Amino acid sequence: MPEHKIKITCDSICDLPQEVYREYDIPVMPLGIVLGDDLRFDGVNISTLEVFDYVDKNGVLPKTTAASVSDYLEFFKKHTSDGSAVIHINISSEFSSCHSSACIAAEQLHEKDGSEIYAIDSRNLSSGAGHLVLLAHELAAGGMSAPEIADAVNEAKNRLDVSFVLQTLSYLQKGGRCPGVVAFGANLLKLRPEIEVKDGKMTVGKKYRGSMEKSIFDYVRGRLEGRTDIDLHRIFVTHSYVPDELVSKVVELVKELQPFEQVMVSTAGCAISSHCGPNCIGVLFFRKK
Repeated sequence: MPEHKIKITCDSICDLPQEVYREYDIPVMPLGIVLGDDLRFDGVNISTLEVFDYVDKNGVLPKTTAASVSDYLEFFKKHTSDGSAVIHINISSEFSSCHSSACIAAEQLHEKDGSEIYAIDSRNLSSGAGHLVLLAHELAAGGMSAPEIADAVNEAKNRLDVSFVLQTLSYLQKGGRCPGVVAFGANLLKLRPEIEVKDGKMTVGKKYRGSMEKSIFDYVRGRLEGRTDIDLHRIFVTHSYVPDELVSKVVELVKELQPFEQVMVSTAGCAISSHCGPNCIGVLFFRKK
């Protein structure tokens, strides 16, 4: 067993269900969501539906703000004060300065009092990063040391298979986080793009035609059907308020296509939803070693 306690913490973009954070005692660093002059905090005092309502009324996206070095200093101090080591999972450094700030804070605290903090660049977002949080928790529960956990998570992040399909391009076009979407002109609005996370960045994958439901089913089949390289321990079905009935159909399709041990459904938080928009859904899993 490790000599001292290990705490797993993460940025709010990991999009795990709230009950998971509570059950596993995973503290969360919220990203800021700016609605005009009003600063809110992801998962604290704003809902995803409020983000969509703001965009509908104002025609512009809210801004997301990264946690600062001082934010991480305060956060890490709180969770290392009892001598615990911390493994912190950050949003991809390609999307945010959170990881850079977390590393600076971790180094400052280590120099000051020897605090053991491992800030990990997930190279991912949403429940892709959430997968790494759960992996770190499972490894800590199994008695692995903090340095070993950090090494294992840094290896595993390269095996994540993360993608989603969008109902609307407008959020990504306005946000500019995925340059490839600018290639979609007005005459292609009936095409629904698959967005993949590769090398820490969002890229456009396949393009689906037809109703949103048909596009989603085609997308899920395309990601899962006939594959033998998938780690079947766990898969996330993560969405931004897709109707419950359709989510249930997606879960059943996932189970038909691959015998996952665990299928977890999660709702995208404000930070992710403010870039991807409503009715976005993805399947996220690990590939085998």
